[in-house]
Amino acid sequence: MPENSTSQSSWLPSADELLAQYPLNDYLRENVRKGLVPLLKAYNEDKGLNDNGRARNLGNIHDDLRRLKAIADDRERYPEIKDVVIKQPMFILGLPRCGTSLLHALIDGDPAVRTPLMWEVANPSPPPDAATIDTDPRIHEFDAYIEREFGGKIDELLKAHPIGAKIPQECGSFMTTSFHSSNPVMMSNIPGFYQWFLGADLSFRYEVHKMWLQHLSWKTPGKQWVLKIQEHMYALPELLKVYPDAIFVQPHRDPVTVIASISQLIWVIRNQAYDQQDKHALGREFLHLWHDGIVRSMEYRAKHPELPFFDMRYKDLVADPVKAVGSIYEHFGMDYTQAAQDGVRNWLAENPAGKHGKHNYSLADFGLTEDDIRKVYADYIETYRAYI
Repeated sequence: MPENSTSQSSWLPSADELLAQYPLNDYLRENVRKGLVPLLKAYNEDKGLNDNGRARNLGNIHDDLRRLKAIADDRERYPEIKDVVIKQPMFILGLPRCGTSLLHALIDGDPAVRTPLMWEVANPSPPPDAATIDTDPRIHEFDAYIEREFGGKIDELLKAHPIGAKIPQECGSFMTTSFHSSNPVMMSNIPGFYQWFLGADLSFRYEVHKMWLQHLSWKTPGKQWVLKIQEHMYALPELLKVYPDAIFVQPHRDPVTVIASISQLIWVIRNQAYDQQDKHALGREFLHLWHDGIVRSMEYRAKHPELPFFDMRYKDLVADPVKAVGSIYEHFGMDYTQAAQDGVRNWLAENPAGKHGKHNYSLADFGLTEDDIRKVYADYIETYRAYI
């Protein structure tokens, strides 16, 4: 059977059928296809998906292809986008639930900083314009979409993760358009695709990542990009090929707390796609998944101690956010202006802890113990003990 074919029982189109609906240049099409084929195979093998889960996953594929085609078409329409220079982007990475989203939002308060916003990543064409960045009608369209998508369950999601048109978006949400991202693994139980991801050369996704930054920067120039997603841990060599002057911030937190929290978040994210979820199996899945990434990051950093990393304690971030952000700026020789400090304080005032309620969870819910986590993460704990 050809690689891109699906069985007669498949609920999915083939890779070629999908790609025919979103014509891309040869280079983009062939590289997208490398990840799309194993993703379709993995989705077809996931027998637990309900009708809503199937519709959501197929919808996400269409959405990723649509968004990639949109920025590729604009790139042809406006060739100057290809000349936009991305200088010294800052990447926030590390284990999930370590304050990375908080840190991303705090730094976004600096008027000299640029983060991808959820609305512009969801609907990128035409390229956002500085003159209408706060009034673009796509802002309202995004918030209306979220309300339709999550309905009465939005409050439960907000307890675990911020969402809204003007909230900084993880760059994983545009790396998915390369089909070389682990993000689909958050949405569905697809171990076959995760294994493909672990063995893939992820250089293409950073080429697509840069296409996005150039696109979003074209009419909103002059600011430093600050970006965030945990899955950068898996591919530091590929990231640095595209962004050789990148700088990195990595908050650290006790993995015992991390695994319980991220397992609960993934359970919420997947909940609408499955009539039944095995919480114990999910706990085991994500116990090891995040460790795979942190091991790759630790090994690469050990071989390249000259890399511009700033390690920080999650505890310091929550204890004094203004000071913690200042320590990052000082480390990298950035100007921590009064406007930047005011931006951090304003965000804190508008987003008090527990704003959307407390998200309750425990390790026992996911069939895990503290000893289980400390055994798997012993290498991480030993390496970063001073920051945990």
